[in-house]
Amino acid sequence: MGRGKLRIYLGAAPGVGKTYAMLSEAHRRIERGTDCVVGFVEHHHRPRTEVMLHGLELIERREISYRGSTFTEMDVDAILARRPAVALVDELAHTNVPGSRNTKRWQDVEELLQAGIDVVSTVNIQHLESLGDVVETITGVRQRETVPDEVARRADQIELVDMSPQALRRRMAHGNVYKADKVDAALSNYFRPGNLTALRELALLWVADRVDEYLQEYRGEHNIRSTWQARERIVVGLTGGPEGRTLIRRAARLAEKGSGGEVLAVYVAASDGLTSASPKELAVQRTLVEDLGGTFHHVIGDNVPDALLEFARGCNATQIVLGVSRRRSWQSVFRPGVSATVARESGPDLDVHIVTHDEAAKGRGLPVARGARLGRSRIIWGWIAGVAGPALLALLLNQVVPDLGLANDMLLFLTFTVAAALLGGLLPALASAAFGSLLLNYFFTPPLHEFTISDPKNIVAIAIFVGVAVSVASVVDLAARRTHQAARLRAESEILSFLAGSVLRGENSLDALLQRLRETFAMQSVVLLERTSEVDPWTTAASVGTGAVSRPEDADVDLPISDNMALALTGRVLPAADRRVLGAFAAQAAVVLDRQRLVDEAEKSRALGEANRIRTALLAAVSHDLRTPLAGIKASVSSLRSDDVEWSEEDKAELLEGIEDGADRLAALIGNLLDMSRLNTGTVVPLIRETDLDEVVPMALGGVPEDSVVLDIPETLPMIAVDRGLLERAVANIVENAVKYSPVGQPVNVSASALASRVELRVVDRGPGVPDEAKDRIFEPFQRHGDAPRGAGVGLGLAVARGFTEAIGGTLTAEDTPGGGLTMVITLPIAGGTPPVSAELPTSAVT
Repeated sequence: MGRGKLRIYLGAAPGVGKTYAMLSEAHRRIERGTDCVVGFVEHHHRPRTEVMLHGLELIERREISYRGSTFTEMDVDAILARRPAVALVDELAHTNVPGSRNTKRWQDVEELLQAGIDVVSTVNIQHLESLGDVVETITGVRQRETVPDEVARRADQIELVDMSPQALRRRMAHGNVYKADKVDAALSNYFRPGNLTALRELALLWVADRVDEYLQEYRGEHNIRSTWQARERIVVGLTGGPEGRTLIRRAARLAEKGSGGEVLAVYVAASDGLTSASPKELAVQRTLVEDLGGTFHHVIGDNVPDALLEFARGCNATQIVLGVSRRRSWQSVFRPGVSATVARESGPDLDVHIVTHDEAAKGRGLPVARGARLGRSRIIWGWIAGVAGPALLALLLNQVVPDLGLANDMLLFLTFTVAAALLGGLLPALASAAFGSLLLNYFFTPPLHEFTISDPKNIVAIAIFVGVAVSVASVVDLAARRTHQAARLRAESEILSFLAGSVLRGENSLDALLQRLRETFAMQSVVLLERTSEVDPWTTAASVGTGAVSRPEDADVDLPISDNMALALTGRVLPAADRRVLGAFAAQAAVVLDRQRLVDEAEKSRALGEANRIRTALLAAVSHDLRTPLAGIKASVSSLRSDDVEWSEEDKAELLEGIEDGADRLAALIGNLLDMSRLNTGTVVPLIRETDLDEVVPMALGGVPEDSVVLDIPETLPMIAVDRGLLERAVANIVENAVKYSPVGQPVNVSASALASRVELRVVDRGPGVPDEAKDRIFEPFQRHGDAPRGAGVGLGLAVARGFTEAIGGTLTAEDTPGGGLTMVITLPIAGGTPPVSAELPTSAVT
């Protein structure tokens, strides 16, 4: 039994006709003989949708009791028992009533699909989980019910049910979506033209991305390499030079001309050594691309034009943006630039834009060498110039200008020897000198066409020619190699300068350093390995890239840093010349790792120091504040036990009351000390549950006189997600502190209100207030503001209150009370993170 297929009707907003389209599809399938049932459809009393249910088999819903009310949900067991071919399940993002088989309806659908039943469902774009923040920004309404994007993307078919904002508003005005009494509120709130247009664009773009995934899969399965210009994708070829910023901005402007345009910036690095681009400039260009909504890609390729075209065709790009070559005009005579080559080989399916810039034709500067080797292509051209060149020259001189003179012939042959040295190095030049001398002897020195020389002067001339050719070849080859070495050393010095600068700047990002190392040497992965001792296994301290190894011996390149630390790289084998720079990276990686650990240890030391400070303050508190109520209790008990005095009933009652007050104060002080200890050790584990604020706050007022607090907590507030016990303790401490500082006859006002996705509880007193510079300090442990008397507490009440409030996901801040006093503001999250829905907004718009 195979997995069932999922078809989703996606809409931009309620009322566009998703359910109607789903029911129409059901009727079409039934006409074709398909066994189709209605698992769950919500018609919202819309007449035209309700009519479409006629003639369809409905599976009875399951009744569930919750909080004294009865709700109906889809009966998954009944559908599985019925085993239809197709089941209609409306509102994929719906949250089931507690007590149901699954928490979410999409989980019910997953069960049906696993059972081999095809499902047709509906969902609005605002219910996709990844778009929740975007939709809230547009509409001001946070969606409580969402479905993971992956669930929707796994659908076998997604069909967009589209309708223009004007048409949808007309439908609503005609009463086809909501009842007449809700139409005006809906049109003026959620269903404003701007909201609907933005939601429609979100839906179109999301579906376009899904279509693009289908297209890429199809092209991959059928090995299609040519470009299908379904949407504009613009590839920007970067060299790492300053002109890259101009190219990126130009590509972004091109993308903006067509809806859905996409910019992909790509830098092609050679696969056999150090990159020639400035990493700092590439980082700036990467940030610019991402800020403009594009993506940055780093690919490896020896042939830049081929790699660039391969990347463009692989991502189905339609345009390529390149800059005018920075090479000087005379250099193009010997080899065309990247721009010209890409334009010539792009074919009819790729448009190439050549953009002018300030760096055009200014030269690229000295290349960063990748070793002393000249490269295979240059060596081949050197041998061609050194061997084929003299042969062609001898043929030309014999046939065209046979009487040019031996001296001039020698100079011409010497030219090819120099060219061979410039292109291929010393060996082609020596071969050119030897071969040229033989040709001069055979064709141009008497007797002709023989390898003999009759005139001694010609022997001297030939010998001088060979000597000069060898000398010139040696000098030219040495100069070329020194140029390459200088270029390489410059590249190495730039890298070493970067590493030294990172040390001085105190940069601690080990991943960033390893990523820089990977890009510098064009490796697949870089991993820093360490072990405790030589007999312990290696562990990964940090890694970047894909295919990282777990042992140095498994890597293509491994560099020991110490006996128990090594750097391992995969991708290719590096030449020995790269080891020096690699060693600098390895040393810097070890330094950064040590610095990170020192920072962690310093943080632990700071925490220990803070704990020691608290311990010292605690001892001071115990020495006085805790002993004060104990002394009162001791005195009262001693008085009652004394036989020397005959106490009256009133005196006994007063002494007993003093004992009770002292015990209560002692219990409160010890409770705060224990709470602060739990906060400092991180053992406070809140149990977050939905609750009503008006059920918690009254319970927190038991420790203050009844007439000292005025309570104003509306019953219409939304439920909050908190730990009731921790919130009650926090509110109790805040209220007790406010009552303590309030003047006699001035009660503390405790009120609450809802704002966006949170609830604010405000505790307002008319006391002396707190200066702005002390508002944060009053929340620190063992802090008592102003002239609070000794014995009034250890200064932990507000510290505990803030700690508990933050533990349950809220905040506690202090503000000035207008007219004098202090206001404590507790901000708490609404259950589910969803603000209360305005009475003017139809419930259907957000469900």
